[in-house]
Amino acid sequence: MKSDEDLSRAMEAYADMVRRICFVHLKNKYDTEDIFQNVYLKYLLHEKTFESNEHEKAWFARVTINACKDQLRYLSRRKWVPLDVMEDEGEVISGARSEVLETVLKLPEKYRNVIYLYYYEEYSAVEIAKILGRKENTIYTWLMRAKEMLRGKLGGEWA
Repeated sequence: MKSDEDLSRAMEAYADMVRRICFVHLKNKYDTEDIFQNVYLKYLLHEKTFESNEHEKAWFARVTINACKDQLRYLSRRKWVPLDVMEDEGEVISGARSEVLETVLKLPEKYRNVIYLYYYEEYSAVEIAKILGRKENTIYTWLMRAKEMLRGKLGGEWA
């Protein structure tokens, strides 16, 4: 089990990234906080040591994405949503003023993941391939398709 110092260091280094990944997938603050806590609990219980800071960062990204997918599968099986939660979710989404962010959030999951990891976390396509367990060429294709989708919805040029 990790020490308090390890947890504090990891939270300082990766908390923003974990929250952003959660919000990109889940689009509400309550599920984001639940997944955030679960990710750091998994970190505390993780026995193996990391080869480097980049390896640790990639681990956080992968575990967070997987936890979000699990949460979304659970939510898709749930037949009802309390009214107060629906109102709060609407406020969170409408509070995000960036047209680009809203458009990215509407992309299919695989494209949303690669765009987030590439532009927001500044991973290379090679690193994203390792994180997502896909071939490099698949990541390049997904990036190209995601950029085309964004270009079509937003207009203009995407790098």
